[in-house]
Amino acid sequence: MQQAVFVEKRQPGWQRLEELLRMESKKGVRNLEPETVAELGQLYRWVTSDLAFATGRGYDPSLRAYLNRLTARAHAVVYGGVHKGAAQRVAEFYRSTFPAEVRASRTPILICAGLFALSAAAAYYLIITQPLNAWVLLPPSMIQPIHEGLHKSNFEPAVRGLGSPALAAIIMQNNIRLAFLAFGGGLTLGVLTIYLLLFNGLMLGGTAALYQSAGFGRDFWATIAPHGIIELTAVQIAAGAGLLLAAGVLRPGRLRRADALRQNARRAGVLILGVASMLVVAGTIEGGFTPQAFSENSRIIFGLGTALAMLVYFLFAGRATAAPAP
Repeated sequence: MQQAVFVEKRQPGWQRLEELLRMESKKGVRNLEPETVAELGQLYRWVTSDLAFATGRGYDPSLRAYLNRLTARAHAVVYGGVHKGAAQRVAEFYRSTFPAEVRASRTPILICAGLFALSAAAAYYLIITQPLNAWVLLPPSMIQPIHEGLHKSNFEPAVRGLGSPALAAIIMQNNIRLAFLAFGGGLTLGVLTIYLLLFNGLMLGGTAALYQSAGFGRDFWATIAPHGIIELTAVQIAAGAGLLLAAGVLRPGRLRRADALRQNARRAGVLILGVASMLVVAGTIEGGFTPQAFSENSRIIFGLGTALAMLVYFLFAGRATAAPAP
């Protein structure tokens, strides 16, 4: 068989294998559909045969080099996962699987972030323009005379009484509970998830307005910033995972509802596992860094640094590199 005819007949399979390898690089083998994994294995066997055929016929060295690279990449995926240890799988999850799934699930996550932001902005506006609205929007326990900043009133006594490690453990427990409630709310067709987002948005915006009215607005945001950007992002991702569960029931597409729910549950599981780790980091910062007597500017800069780090991570981590052309 002439090389040109060989390439014309076999190239579609090579291109499909490259496409599956890019998909695996973004999501990981564990997050691919069983049919996709089976197809990847079949195409690997085909390209191995093609490499042997091209070598036996003495085809162009560049073609053989391309097929050799493609075979090596596919072999690493097909057989490499069997030999990966726990540490490698964990590293792959944070390096590729989790950020790739956040990007793939950006629509429900952004919907949740939008609802939360609108709720917080509405509460802030209504209370800053008419303080009596606080009695309508906030629980009475939150409406107290404010004579000092959030940092001094909430963190310094806690650190003196508990110590940072104990405080961090309490904060982690509360935040993980909230995130898992937002996630589990997907099983209520998203009703509980949306309620939690709106309620917590009201609490944040309303509390910010109270401290701003008392003259401690900058201290409030400086106290929230170091841990809060990670924490609030994690909650939105968890809520987005909850909406994925709801979508499996409400919008199954061409799949059966049970299959759609199972498929979305796998994706949501990736998100919630990553969220738990984010909340551990946020709780550690909130228990160890936030209570310390750093300046407002230092705390704000630290918070902006966490925002930039997360932005870079979620935008670029786990993206597949371009495959070589034949």
